[in-house]
Amino acid sequence: MARMAPTLAQLFALLKNDEPSDDSEIGILFGTSSEILQAESPAGANELSVREAEVAEWLLDLQYKDSSVSATENESSSPEKDSDPLNKEGSKAIEKSPDYIEIYLYLDKPSGSSKNASPKSEETSLISEKGSLESKEKQKESEEKSLISISEGSLESKEEEESLEKPSDSSEKGEALTPKPKKSVRMKCNENVSVSVSEIPSMPKLMTLKSCPSVGMSLESFDQIDNSPMFRSNGAGGNGESNAMVEEAWELLKKSYVYYKGKEVGTLAAMDPSAETLNYNQVFVRDFFPSGLACLMKDPPEPEIVKNFLLKTLHLQGWEKRIDNFTLGEGVMPASFKVLFDSHRLKETLIADFGGSAIGRVAPLDSGFWWIILLRSYTKCTRDYALAELPEVQRGMKLILNLCLSDGFDTFPTLLCADGCSMIDRRMGIYGYPIEIQALFYFALRCARQMLKPERGGKELIERIDKRITALSFHIQQYYWLDFTQLNKIYRYKTEEYSHTAVNKFNVIPESIPDWVFDFMPLRGGYLIGNVSPARMDFRWFLLGNCIAILSCLATGAQATAIMDLVEERWEDLVGEMPLKIVYPALEGHDWRTVTGFDPKNTRWSYHNGGSWPVLLWLLTAACIKTGRPQIAKRAIDLVEQRLSKDGWPEYYDGKTGRYIGKQARKYQTWSISGYLIAKMMIENPSNLVMISLEEDKRIANPRLTRSASFPP
Repeated sequence: MARMAPTLAQLFALLKNDEPSDDSEIGILFGTSSEILQAESPAGANELSVREAEVAEWLLDLQYKDSSVSATENESSSPEKDSDPLNKEGSKAIEKSPDYIEIYLYLDKPSGSSKNASPKSEETSLISEKGSLESKEKQKESEEKSLISISEGSLESKEEEESLEKPSDSSEKGEALTPKPKKSVRMKCNENVSVSVSEIPSMPKLMTLKSCPSVGMSLESFDQIDNSPMFRSNGAGGNGESNAMVEEAWELLKKSYVYYKGKEVGTLAAMDPSAETLNYNQVFVRDFFPSGLACLMKDPPEPEIVKNFLLKTLHLQGWEKRIDNFTLGEGVMPASFKVLFDSHRLKETLIADFGGSAIGRVAPLDSGFWWIILLRSYTKCTRDYALAELPEVQRGMKLILNLCLSDGFDTFPTLLCADGCSMIDRRMGIYGYPIEIQALFYFALRCARQMLKPERGGKELIERIDKRITALSFHIQQYYWLDFTQLNKIYRYKTEEYSHTAVNKFNVIPESIPDWVFDFMPLRGGYLIGNVSPARMDFRWFLLGNCIAILSCLATGAQATAIMDLVEERWEDLVGEMPLKIVYPALEGHDWRTVTGFDPKNTRWSYHNGGSWPVLLWLLTAACIKTGRPQIAKRAIDLVEQRLSKDGWPEYYDGKTGRYIGKQARKYQTWSISGYLIAKMMIENPSNLVMISLEEDKRIANPRLTRSASFPP
């Protein structure tokens, strides 16, 4: 006996496991042990709209193993084809359109034959008849008899229903049709029927977002990616303006090359013809790092300048280093060098600065770390392990590390350093154990651990490195980390605690917590604070230290995610109109006078005191890719592309939101240029991440803890 056909809404309701109003409809749609639903293409299918034909695919060829009864279909009046955006010619464009969703339906087995219905039908109904089938021969006979043509007005449905049309016109009466094993239907997202694909258990997910290569995947797998041009990019994958900006950046970077005896050995710090040269005509070790990285990521790579730079600075390391009457350690790397032409000897000479000409006369503690990290990046890019294995290079790494790992009176695994020994090269209150130096120290230790050979005292040094990185990672993760929960604990600290059971191990006074922290700290997110030392915690945010901690895995996976959460939550404060704040917040008033010593260059929201530095874009981009948040980096890159080139590639920006070009900023700053290029190349080819990122070391994450000999039983 024929039954009324369910509407499309009822069909979706059944698929969503909703309770239908009539139990008989379940049999119509899915069949009982002896029923199936079989939809076929009516005659005159070309008169139906294509959209309705696509919808019909929902009900095409449904058959279960125990089913045997077929149903027929009618057609209803359809809207004009011209007004319907769904058409076969534009199917490719429709698949990409956000206005349509596509749902796949997988069939257990092919359905049976089909028959054409009357072309004059205007309303469509689904009917099914029960039958008792005893053999396969009887089943075939019943299938042919069940194909009924229904003329106009023969049946009235309870609601207006969608027209059904089978895409194939080739089937004829009695001809068996073998359908595809997968059927699909496209539907406008604004359909009256509300259905979620994820709510249908039998439906596979239409599209799964492709995870970031660094998430759930070993970084070493990037080494297996083909290095052919299709996998490489120079950052010119955007629109016309973006491509022009990238080309301009490469031209400017090329002009900044410094040559010594016919070979490029580095890049100038800046090329601003309108400003006084000062020391911006020199090659700085920390400034060249992003330039060298850009050359390694370029297609094709230009590793020669990086190799020459590494060897030339290694040669300068062996020079005698004297400031006044004091001789510096043998392993100290130069802060910068420049090439001069000796008119008397008629040859080029090198002049290196180890801190004697710097502001405050402070040796660059970070130069050696950047040098080791760049050596590892060069090795990763070129596979030229011979360079790192040279006796001179091995000795240079050992000299740097011996300076940092020497025995002393330290009770912490962190590295004590003075103001002005890093990128923040002026007095800014970072004396002690700043996060930037600790993160770079940790990064360099792990890079050196991969490249050091056990010969000639290397084995003993490797053992010292292993012990130090384990202690250092624990110290930073435990005592530098700050989120809402930890802030509340510090706020409730008790003071003057003694013995090994002390909670407030550094005797931090809760009243010393600045007021801005309570408003700045979101419920979701956290960061590694600037400094931790006895009775002192510097709660300021330092971007470089936090990003390096992510890339080196000094921060745990959960901490890295929380740092990215903080950047999103406090976007206006940390990014603003021009990425990125080197430190937040700025020192003002009394703090500025006492901490900076009335420094006229480090006034509030300027230079190192809350200024915005475009060079930091590459660090944020690398950290975003590693944590699976590339959309954050893309947003920052878009901001940079709006102004950086038009403003002449300045060194830094001033103002709380980074709106103004820095009052003493040099234009055509090389690392602003290279930082942008790295960010573009990494966002377009995330496999570049392996040059500047490390994987988590399980031995560090799960160290074997032993009781101290001095600990009471």
